[in-house]
Amino acid sequence: MSTDRRPLLLVLLGSALLVTVVIHLSFIPQYFPDDVFMTGLALVAGWVTYTLVFYVAGRLQSSPRELPSMRTADIGIALFLVSLLLGAALDSFGFTPEAILEAYVVPAIGIYVGLALLGWSIGRRTEAINEIVKQ
Repeated sequence: MSTDRRPLLLVLLGSALLVTVVIHLSFIPQYFPDDVFMTGLALVAGWVTYTLVFYVAGRLQSSPRELPSMRTADIGIALFLVSLLLGAALDSFGFTPEAILEAYVVPAIGIYVGLALLGWSIGRRTEAINEIVKQ
């Protein structure tokens, strides 16, 4: 990685981490469970910044010699979608978050692990492509 990009990536990492923490600790508790629309918007915004944190971490921590496989991203997308569907199934069977919040722990963990895998994999792949282009 060229040395001129590292400070910019560190600023992006810090700001994405800060925004993720603010959204998850401030906005989501403020809107949940009264305003479903704003809770959903806050969750999606938090998921994007959370994925961005792992994207930058993947770029900073990797030094690939060849183009890495995107299998990790595929696993992350699959885990994210299956966990999202599991959460929707719980809701459709009558287990709403307001009634039984603990039932949503496993789908939530799956969503966040899936997004982390996706961001990390894309970051590694981007770093490898930049190294190949630089040569």
